[in-house]
Amino acid sequence: MDNVIQIKNSLIERIKSSNNLKFLNALQILFDSAEEELFQLSEIQKENIDKGRADIENGRFQSNEQMFSEMKSWLKKK
Repeated sequence: MDNVIQIKNSLIERIKSSNNLKFLNALQILFDSAEEELFQLSEIQKENIDKGRADIENGRFQSNEQMFSEMKSWLKKK
């Protein structure tokens, strides 16, 4: 039997047989939180993430080494 199915069946049986309200409430919270987005992003944030991903896909990025080198050079000029 598939591991996922075994775990699901085991959890179902344990939930059915439990009368522990604290335990069941904790499970409910876990299930509810698993269905929510981890971070609430604004539309502007989502758009900026999409733009950044597009930049990476199109090769518009620098390595950390390149960026640090440019920053050091810029700081020396100040």
